[in-house]
Amino acid sequence: MSGFVGILVSDPWLQNQFTQVELRSLKAHFMNMRRESGKLTVGELAAKMSRLKVVGENLTEEERASFIHDLNRNLDDDVDFEYFLRVYLTLQGHATARTGSNAKNSSAFLKAATTTLLHTISESEKASYVGHINNYLAQDEFLNRYLPIDPSTNDLFEIAKDGVLLCKLINVAVPGTIDERAINTKRVLNPWERNENHTLCLNSAKAIGCTVVNIGTQDFIEGRRHLVLGVISQIIKIQLLADLNLKNTPQLVELVDDSKDVEELMSLSPEKILLRWMNFQLKKAGYKKIVTNFSSDVKDGEAYAHLLNVLAPEHSNPSTLAAKDPLARAKLVLEHADRMGCKRYLTAKDIVEGSPNLNLAFVAHIFQHRNGLSTQTKQISFLETLPDDAQVSREERAFRLWMNSLGNSTYINNVFEDLRNGWVLLETLDKVSTGIVNWKIANKPPIKMPFKKVENCNQVVKIGKQLKFSLVNIAGNDIVQGNKKLILAYLWQLMRYTILQLLKNLRFHSHGKEITDADILEWANTKVRNSGSQSHIYSFKDKSLSDGIFFLELLSSVQPRAVNWSLVTKGRTDEEKKMNATYIISIARKLGCSIFLLPEDITEVNQKMILTLTASIMYWFLKNPVEDRPSGTSDSESGSQSETISNSTIDDSASESSIEENGNM
Repeated sequence: MSGFVGILVSDPWLQNQFTQVELRSLKAHFMNMRRESGKLTVGELAAKMSRLKVVGENLTEEERASFIHDLNRNLDDDVDFEYFLRVYLTLQGHATARTGSNAKNSSAFLKAATTTLLHTISESEKASYVGHINNYLAQDEFLNRYLPIDPSTNDLFEIAKDGVLLCKLINVAVPGTIDERAINTKRVLNPWERNENHTLCLNSAKAIGCTVVNIGTQDFIEGRRHLVLGVISQIIKIQLLADLNLKNTPQLVELVDDSKDVEELMSLSPEKILLRWMNFQLKKAGYKKIVTNFSSDVKDGEAYAHLLNVLAPEHSNPSTLAAKDPLARAKLVLEHADRMGCKRYLTAKDIVEGSPNLNLAFVAHIFQHRNGLSTQTKQISFLETLPDDAQVSREERAFRLWMNSLGNSTYINNVFEDLRNGWVLLETLDKVSTGIVNWKIANKPPIKMPFKKVENCNQVVKIGKQLKFSLVNIAGNDIVQGNKKLILAYLWQLMRYTILQLLKNLRFHSHGKEITDADILEWANTKVRNSGSQSHIYSFKDKSLSDGIFFLELLSSVQPRAVNWSLVTKGRTDEEKKMNATYIISIARKLGCSIFLLPEDITEVNQKMILTLTASIMYWFLKNPVEDRPSGTSDSESGSQSETISNSTIDDSASESSIEENGNM
């Protein structure tokens, strides 16, 4: 097999199996797989193709390996792109047969980027999400003339075109994310105002944990259904899983036996906590099987019948477990759920077909409505022994969301746990500085041997020193051990390095000179002074920044129409300061800044986050000079044009799909 060079596909038959967008997206996956070890062999395909949505979700690694072995028994052969496509098509066919339906109708809560390889959507999922929107946004004054949306039509995608619906949905999922004063809500929006809404939506979606690599404003404006539905599904998922943590639901400690287990519970993803809760309740009901997923393990309806019987025995029906036909049992399960006020998100057919998204939504809704956990338990005392540092928590959140926005192969739920094997840190470093990682000596998860994790983390520290990070007395084992202080210190320097490099690359007149914090401070003061203001700050920890006025003047100086000064408070009270801070963050995101700070970071003058905010505004301005654009335009006139701090660092092969899609569809 020859190596892949230049041309995407020479075989006409293969060309006809994919759109150009699909080919480019698959190429990005292929190149990422090859980059990790320098080459890609037949023997490695089964594990690496777990990242591809349809074949990864519906086939086990053993099944993929068996099918690939039938195609080629020489596991040491190098894989070129055309062979990779043939394997993908073969596995996709097996996945389709496995699900008993067209696998192309699967629009999952996406495992990685929201760029899907498959452009059709699940009508059942669309109807479910429409029902969710109709329920939660019914009282919204602006949207009430559009709601309720008819799920049998494509009205959802038409209404989403002005961006207001998606912004409002984000605020339902995580209240206060977007200052609604920043949303353009005129009845008829011009193209730039509509663009601003979508830019605000995309940057805010990243800020709550959605992965939106390779999606631009144009995708929403043109109503690309699979992309719009992919983002909506992620937003709704975040809302439904919001209580699956110890902070919001301390009763979850009932699932564990001691304080060590509590720490393990805190490191789990919300989906895994939901599964653990479900199995905890099923054990009470005498159910012998362990539920490991929201698809095949719940298709027969038996687990649901036992779960609802233990949570709401007053509504149980003996006929449910006695039913022989899975569809009949699924209908009885939903009748039980309806009687306890939980019939939402899926139909009996969705249960039998094992729709993972809708089953997860259904179980999460049951948890929200009735979790069956004790409201008084001695185990809650475990929580009192756990540190509660608000500053550490906010920084962990900012770094986690920033790294997730880069589109790494693994979604990070907790930086102190999920970075300990070093792999995601290596991926992030490679995105920040392409080629800096030696993948030949890197160890890919799952990693069972501790010393392999240490090897990865030693390379992370070595690269950090190469990038001139301050890493005195930091060793790879500190990361493996989950040392919070040292991990946060490393991540801060990595984020700061990324921003400064982006600025350096834009400032051609710097002649290769490194950009410093002092340069950013001087730029901000100069912009504000040139706009006619007397405001001036002496450092990024200047307490005068807490009222937000300086940043509002800075935003106004880089885009005169950005700030509506009639909405700005004087910033004298804590409440007024917070109002200004939320407005600043939303205006910056509306322009095109990808930022992950919270209002408290401004009001409390968190030096690190203040620097990232200022640098992001500077980066946007240098990349989008106002004088080069028509008066009144927003950050970009197409989705691919608006690169932000986060998605500017993705590799070129991955970003091509968005550019191609914007141009050809």
